[in-house]
Parts: sequence; C-alpha cells; structure tokens
Amino acid sequence: MAEKTYFTMREAARHAQLPEYTIRYWEQKFRLVRPLRLASGHRRYTRADIDALLEIKDLVFVKGYSLDGARKALAAKRRLVKASGKPAPGRPAGPGKSILLDEIKKELRLLIKEL
Repeated sequence: MAEKTYFTMREAARHAQLPEYTIRYWEQKFRLVRPLRLASGHRRYTRADIDALLEIKDLVFVKGYSLDGARKALAAKRRLVKASGKPAPGRPAGPGKSILLDEIKKELRLLIKEL
C-alpha cells in the first residue's frame, strides 16, 4: 500500500479485493471496521481498517467461518491480545506471538487425543 493515511472506498475494495457492497455489509457486522465519515458521508479507511478486512476475508473465504464464527474468532483474538499485552491488530507484533501458537498446539493435542 502507498504511504497514505486514509483510503477511499474504491481503494479499500481494491486492496482487499472485495466488492464495495461486501465492505459496507461487514461494517455493520464487525465493529473492527469503522471508517472515518466525512461531512459529505464518504468513508475514509485507515490501514488498520484494511488489515481488519483482510483478516475477516481470510476467516470467511479461506478458513470457511460463518460471519458469526468470524466475529467470535476475532473477539477471542482481541481478548488474547489484551491478556498477553501484545500490540493491537495492525501494529507490529512482538515476541508474544508464541502464546497464540501454544494455545493452538494445546487444542490440536486435545483433538488428536479424542480421535
């Protein structure tokens, strides 16, 4: 992405490779995407908004989550971020990345034991 601070709807849709109507719908469903509204009503998206769109897109289209499931997964991730003291999404992650990996490993071990 360019060195811009704010992006128009068209630019955000191009970066996320999503239709504009999908982005508008996801704004209603996910509090993570909250663009700045100009007095004229036009939206201006930040890099964090676009990163959130890409994360939602990955959960829904690649991993097969429903919108409700994606919302819950993002909420759980935010809780982990707050609990571990890691930076918020859209900011560089530090060494606390292993906490999430440890949780995933534990879940996988439990699933394997159940099989």
